[in-house]
Amino acid sequence: MPKIIERVEAFYDVQEVEFGRVYRWSPGYLVLECECGESLSLSACMLSSYCPECASDHAPTVQGELLDRRLGDEALHPWRYSEAREDGGIPF
Repeated sequence: MPKIIERVEAFYDVQEVEFGRVYRWSPGYLVLECECGESLSLSACMLSSYCPECASDHAPTVQGELLDRRLGDEALHPWRYSEAREDGGIPF
């Protein structure tokens, strides 16, 4: 069983620009320590989750830790909850 060293949840990075805000999606990822001792950084959107040293498949761990978590509406749509939002903009 791999050991989870770090877990980063998916989130939107909000950047202030000249005419408003830009929301950039950052997918979640895990940093795992494989049974062989190799350290891996894996995301749910990666095509391969195999350890390059021992060929262990870590897909079940990644899916269980990242894909099975459900983010709330505020985390998925932060622009809807912005305090500085004006009513005259583009509808969402």
